[in-house]
Amino acid sequence: MSRIGRLPIPVPAGVQVTLEGRAITVEGPRGTLRRELHPDMRVEQAEGRLVVSRPSDAKVHKQLHGLTRTLVANMVTGVTAGYRKPLEITGVGYRAQKIGDKLQLSLGYSHPVEIEPPSGISFELENPTRLAVVGIDKELVGQVAATVRASRKPEPYKGKGVRYAGEQIRRKAGKAGKIGGKK
Repeated sequence: MSRIGRLPIPVPAGVQVTLEGRAITVEGPRGTLRRELHPDMRVEQAEGRLVVSRPSDAKVHKQLHGLTRTLVANMVTGVTAGYRKPLEITGVGYRAQKIGDKLQLSLGYSHPVEIEPPSGISFELENPTRLAVVGIDKELVGQVAATVRASRKPEPYKGKGVRYAGEQIRRKAGKAGKIGGKK
């Protein structure tokens, strides 16, 4: 049995889970999430927790078992605590600012880069070089953070660009100067 899949998912107070065929809807203090699950996976609600089960020990079912359990657990966590992906901007003159809901990035291009957040996502700015993508859907938060990072990936020579907080950039040595000069 899948080590992850067999773990029950605790449902905290204030969270309501609705199962309708293959669809699961999770409502909580931060919002509502809905997802279609694989038809082979079964989710049952009992004693304030959710249990995911699989029909057989086939490899595909074992894989789906752990995946389904993790997806449902992420939904429960999202509607209770939410998700936050912090980003850092490094480089002279590189900065971010919020204009309404949009995020405007100055990243050394001839024009500012504007990113419109999808519904359910917001941007938080601590200062012009530190920001965070916040929302209840883990996949969407990660995707938007990856989009922001892709607007100027960190380069390996000086490390300038947008990176995830705590991300290590493997640095390369620059050009080696001429030794001795011209004769």
